[in-house]
Amino acid sequence: MARLVLPSAGLGVLLFFVPGGLAFQAATIIPRARPAEVPRADLRSDSSLVVIPTYVTTDTGSAVTTLTRENFRLLEDNVERPIVHFDKDDAPVSIGVVFDHSGSMKNKMDKAAEAVSAFFKTANTDDEFFLVEFSDSAKLTVPFTPDSGLLFERISHTKPYGMTSLLDAIQLSLRQMKKARNQRKAIVIISDGGDNWSRHSAREVRNTLIESDVQLYAMGIFDKDYAKKHEAETRNGPALLDELAQQTGGRDFSIDNLNDLPAISAEIGNELRSEYLLGYYSEDARDGKYHKVRVNLTAPAATPRLRTYFRNGYYAPLQ
Repeated sequence: MARLVLPSAGLGVLLFFVPGGLAFQAATIIPRARPAEVPRADLRSDSSLVVIPTYVTTDTGSAVTTLTRENFRLLEDNVERPIVHFDKDDAPVSIGVVFDHSGSMKNKMDKAAEAVSAFFKTANTDDEFFLVEFSDSAKLTVPFTPDSGLLFERISHTKPYGMTSLLDAIQLSLRQMKKARNQRKAIVIISDGGDNWSRHSAREVRNTLIESDVQLYAMGIFDKDYAKKHEAETRNGPALLDELAQQTGGRDFSIDNLNDLPAISAEIGNELRSEYLLGYYSEDARDGKYHKVRVNLTAPAATPRLRTYFRNGYYAPLQ
């Protein structure tokens, strides 16, 4: 059997609600399968099949789910690789909800809780969830559970206070995600501001995220009054999350109207069920280096302009 190609296990997703927003899709490695089987989206030591979950939309944001293998070209380090596996995925997801209950969230808690509820309505019965809450510090308040109601109950009784340790919350969530039982993973963050209180640096979080197989989604609850008082924090937080989302194939959602929050939350949940899985065999399975990945579209004639979201690369293990 071939050796492994990526250092992560299955697709990951992070969902963040923050000003500026974010999101991503993760590169995944899956084992070789018998002809009658569909490869699983995970990393195995007996595997060299790299799988890139890819989401396609129109310019207006509507999901495009009718494309075929022939519509995609996949490149690793600018070298085209034949697509040997093509599928549409609705597999169970391990989901982390990262919820901001800092003081600035005081007037947004009800809509934020409503958004979480809308997201849970898109879940599969085999999904699992955990909850990390953050203000002055980040805490795991609900470990992995199949019961999303436990998370909603906790969030609905949470009181806002303190500062915003967003980066610490992301780092804690990535550590917790190592315990996930599903190959596909996602972390969802709900926040209204940049970081102003974390011990971990942006570089630490960026490196951990790049080395993981996790998608990051961000929904930012933009507050103009708050932004004026905390200009640097508000500017830097969304910019960082936007960068992370793009690297992982996620999406950036900026919320100007709180009433839009539940609908966008549901949109993110549905997006996780509308991805294409593009698989190819890598020729650099054991070099320990970072490999850039690009997905190009060759859409049918008369098709409106399309956008793709996919993980930008992966680290191969050093064997």
